[in-house]
Amino acid sequence: MFTGLVEALGKVDELLPEPNNSLRLRIAVPSDWQGTLGESVAINGCCLTVVDLAGPVWSFQAGSETLSKTNLGDLRTGSPVNLERALPSGARLGGHFVQGHVDATGTVEQVLKEGEWTTLWFKVPGILLPQMVSKGSIAVDGVSLTIVQIEGDRFSVALIPHTLAVTTLGRRNPSDRVNLETDILGKYVQRLLETGTPIAR
Repeated sequence: MFTGLVEALGKVDELLPEPNNSLRLRIAVPSDWQGTLGESVAINGCCLTVVDLAGPVWSFQAGSETLSKTNLGDLRTGSPVNLERALPSGARLGGHFVQGHVDATGTVEQVLKEGEWTTLWFKVPGILLPQMVSKGSIAVDGVSLTIVQIEGDRFSVALIPHTLAVTTLGRRNPSDRVNLETDILGKYVQRLLETGTPIAR
């Protein structure tokens, strides 16, 4: 479980193709991070497991399913990535509950600079729209954001200077793909309305 509050920007050190259309990602993390094998880290909002530690370069594996549902396959050596370690017990929840299970990718449609702020518009797959509401939460590339507007098949968010500076969102351009995870509460409400029960029988 994560909060959508990005802790640091990492950098892709190396990408190594593996069998069955999977990929090993070697990510340079902050030098003061102390990691353990098997722990979970959200990379651009996608929960992955640490499989190797080589000083400040940590390795992760992404399978074909993960690559098909996220933008991790778009990464190149040197690409910046948003990093967040799992939420420790008793910590403050400053964002919202983020599972690290990316629902789909969206596309940056517009980048509107308004002084020090920036409004981003994203085109989103229609299947996610019932789970989204204005002033509700969404994770974009692992960043906890508040939806400002929803128009048709797109939505907007307003980014403050801090978010632009410490995440990858300040570097996004039209046509870039981003990872989207809708609020888990919206998923349960949709399930309840569609089936009358929030769990399968």
